[in-house]
Amino acid sequence: MIDVRRATERYRGGDPEAGIDTRHAFSFGPHYDPDNLRFGALIACNEERLAPGAGFGEHPHSHTEIVTWVVEGELTHRDSTGHETRVRPGDVQHLSAAAGVRHVERNDGDVPLTFVQMWLMPRESGGDPAYDLVPGLADATPYALPAAGAVLHVRRADPGGRTAVPDAAYVYVHVVRGEVRLAGEELGPGDAARITGAEGLTAVAVTAAELLLWEMAP
Repeated sequence: MIDVRRATERYRGGDPEAGIDTRHAFSFGPHYDPDNLRFGALIACNEERLAPGAGFGEHPHSHTEIVTWVVEGELTHRDSTGHETRVRPGDVQHLSAAAGVRHVERNDGDVPLTFVQMWLMPRESGGDPAYDLVPGLADATPYALPAAGAVLHVRRADPGGRTAVPDAAYVYVHVVRGEVRLAGEELGPGDAARITGAEGLTAVAVTAAELLLWEMAP
C-alpha cells in the first residue's frame, strides 16, 4: 500500500518573525492529528528553513533518534555532551537523545539554511546520549540506525535514472529536490510516500532528483 502525502499538506510551524519556517509531515505540537502520529519508527519529518542568524536555542530531547540532512547552507550544532560541529550538504548527523540531552541548532552563516530533520522512536528507552556525523555520505552507503530498526538510504539520480525502493515492512520516501515517478504517482519537492509491504518498487527520476528513503522493520 502506498500513501502519498503532498508538501502542501504539511503542518506549518516555526516562528516566521524569528526567521524560522517549519513544515511538519506528522502530528507535531499544536498540530495534533491522532491519525498521523507515526509511520513505522518515524515520528517526525520536518523541513526547516532558517534565515541567517536564526536558530533554536538550547532545548531538551529524550528517547528519540534524531537524524539531520542539510539541503542548503550550513547548520551549527552544539549539545550538552560537548559536541560542536558544522553540518553541510551531504553530511548525515545523528543525535541519539537516549535518557536525555540538550542541544542548540543555528544558522551562523550569511546565507539561508534548509535542512530536513527526522525523528525515530527507539526500540528501547534509556541509555546514554550519543552523537555521530558522517561527512559526504555516498549514494551506495546506507546509514543504519539499529536502535530504531531502521536504515537511511540517500539516492541522487539524473533524469531517467532508476532507484530501487528497498523491500521492507515500512518504507518512507521523502523527495528533497527534483521530481520522481513512483507507482504511477508524480512526486515533487517536499512530497512523501509511505509504503507498507514494499516489494519490487522502483522510483524513476523525471528531473535530476535527490531522495531520502527510510527502510524500517516492523
